[in-house]
Amino acid sequence: MPDTATEQHSSFYRFVPVADPPALAEAVRALAQGLRGAIVVAPEGISGAVAGAPATLVAFEAALQQPQLLAGALQGLVFKHSACDVAPFGRLKVSVKPEIVALGLPDGVALLPPDEHDASHLAPTAWRALLARDDLVLLDNRNHFEYRLGHFRGAVDPGVNNFRDFADYVRAQAPAWRAACRPVAMYCTGGIRCDKTAPWLRSLGLEVWQLDGGILNFCQQLDDAGRDWLGDCFVFDRRIALDSRLQASGARAEQVYDPAHPDEAWRLQRARQLHSG
Repeated sequence: MPDTATEQHSSFYRFVPVADPPALAEAVRALAQGLRGAIVVAPEGISGAVAGAPATLVAFEAALQQPQLLAGALQGLVFKHSACDVAPFGRLKVSVKPEIVALGLPDGVALLPPDEHDASHLAPTAWRALLARDDLVLLDNRNHFEYRLGHFRGAVDPGVNNFRDFADYVRAQAPAWRAACRPVAMYCTGGIRCDKTAPWLRSLGLEVWQLDGGILNFCQQLDDAGRDWLGDCFVFDRRIALDSRLQASGARAEQVYDPAHPDEAWRLQRARQLHSG
């Protein structure tokens, strides 16, 4: 595929019980031929980011939602789109893993399953209104290097260098947030991390709100997203980062990762290999 702006990027996820992840992965792999990207299938659902010619992408998105696939459980799947000036991925990889997103939440805690459509999900305009509250804890649910590259004005950085750091930070802060009756407004890139962690935060007695569709949806829906979003949004592909108009910002891996931190040094090495391939 040529590295031109005729390619389109699409990301999606759904938390849904999958009885036979390998079988679903095989079916999805067949449907995704002609695209490149990464798709993860797990007992808890499916998550993916793919790119290719717009017509091929439209056909794939429709095929994912056909009634024959997973008994129609993927119907109504929300896809977040952005244009590509360079091909974001080098190949197609469909993997079976224990989780579609690993966040290091405590074991042995009975939680409600993630709900992508509950009332805590705020559309971009409602999210913007919520940000005006002065009692709010605006929590960035991403890695530290992602926050450093860009974040919402007034957001708290939990300092996540390892995927378990987020839970440790919230556990330490939750008593003070509860005592002050401070609601938590949480956001991430596309919504998946927030959907998975929200039930756990509520189990700690916290009032939780989420940005529906994450940063990508906020920037997709609001022409003036830059009023509230500062900097770039990191993406896990060759584009590295998008601006508030969802255009590749031109950021380089060396601007994103600090090699002085071991958890970022290996990411920098991998990014250099990705771009040289």
